[in-house]
Amino acid sequence: EKASTMQFSPTNGDFTFVSSTEAEELSGTIDAPDVKLNLGSDAGKDPYATTFLRQRGYGWLLEIEEEESEDTKPLLEELDIDLKDIFYKVRCVLMPMPSLGFNRQVVRDNPDFWGPLAVVLLFSMISIYGQFRVVSWIITIWIFGSLTVFILARVLGGEVSYGQVLGVIGYSLLPLIVISPLLLVIGSFDVFATVIKLFGVFWAAYSAASLLVGDEFKTKKPLLIYPIFLLYIYFLSLYTGV
Repeated sequence: EKASTMQFSPTNGDFTFVSSTEAEELSGTIDAPDVKLNLGSDAGKDPYATTFLRQRGYGWLLEIEEEESEDTKPLLEELDIDLKDIFYKVRCVLMPMPSLGFNRQVVRDNPDFWGPLAVVLLFSMISIYGQFRVVSWIITIWIFGSLTVFILARVLGGEVSYGQVLGVIGYSLLPLIVISPLLLVIGSFDVFATVIKLFGVFWAAYSAASLLVGDEFKTKKPLLIYPIFLLYIYFLSLYTGV
């Protein structure tokens, strides 16, 4: 058959089909749409580019993640742990004499949680000799014993919070920790061991009572000092009896 030179005119006029006999004489180009991608803050100014990306599933390219303005804080600051403040409170408890010039009221007026918890855990480690199941019992006595002292203080008219009582009772375990090495050395001498135990209990009870029992109790001070004294006797019994 005779080769025909039929031409098909498409409706959009962008391209033309021709026969092979005229392929060598024809040339042309296809005009591509001018698509400009404006990412970032200018993306909203070109709705065509925005629509183009979103229709093809690339809309996430236009999203802008906001940077966190807050700087990363140190771990101790995040947990509200002030080592200098804890060390100062430790000295206030171990040296309760007013003549030394320490501002001991900071233990009561500025209570914290991590310092007393560290002291209670240290006392637990010394007391249990590796019996870790007893740690929870000592912490329970600390929490509920402080709650008992708090309730008595409030009933007697004292202006004290539970957090203050919890902190003071916890820090005041330090004297019992101090005397524990002495008990290991002179434990075989019953008389000396008893004297050291009484000294440690009086030391701890005085440190706690001097902070918790204020002038507002007036003649009712013994009613609060006595349960504090019994609480530290019980703590000492946990050390010597576990």
